[in-house]
Amino acid sequence: MSPLLIGVAGGSGSGKTTVSHSILERVGRDRIAYLQHDAYYRDRSALPLVERARINYDHPDSLETDLLIEQLKVLRAGRAVNVPLYDFAQHVRKTETRRVAPHAVILVEGILIFADRALRELFDIKIFVDTDSDLRVLRRLQRDVAERGRTVESVIAQYLDTVRPMHLEFVEPSKRYADVIIPEGGFNTIAIEMIVARINAMVGI
Repeated sequence: MSPLLIGVAGGSGSGKTTVSHSILERVGRDRIAYLQHDAYYRDRSALPLVERARINYDHPDSLETDLLIEQLKVLRAGRAVNVPLYDFAQHVRKTETRRVAPHAVILVEGILIFADRALRELFDIKIFVDTDSDLRVLRRLQRDVAERGRTVESVIAQYLDTVRPMHLEFVEPSKRYADVIIPEGGFNTIAIEMIVARINAMVGI
């Protein structure tokens, strides 16, 4: 049986990762191949750090989506892939990769995965995590400072310059393609339990 492809989209800081990890825990990490779209940011190592920091990383062109599509097709065909790893502090792709084996369920997370038609059409289930903008801003601020070595000022500047405009142009409109919309992100346990039950039924777990 062909693997079940699931996409989890939503704005930056919406709780996509929380929802994805809730699905992983409930279905079983050993049954799911998990990929994140932001691992596929284009390698900008040829540019100075100052120039790399100015790039609009919230625009679809900043991601090598064709590589993600290619690797999803390989996984769906039953073969393992080497997924890129990205250094968010330096804005470069790492030399090492992560080996991902094929599984009955393939879960992909990312803010722009429904904005690209070719990628969107691969998914059997499309989930959009819908969270108020004020909460998303605060979560992104906490994450980027704690995990990605950013300053508060740089995070706020990036949000105003690119994150918010790109959300309105690409992310929010892509919500219309979702099969399921989860308000309140990972705190909506009822929605997550219903999705997990559906996944288990579809793959015979």
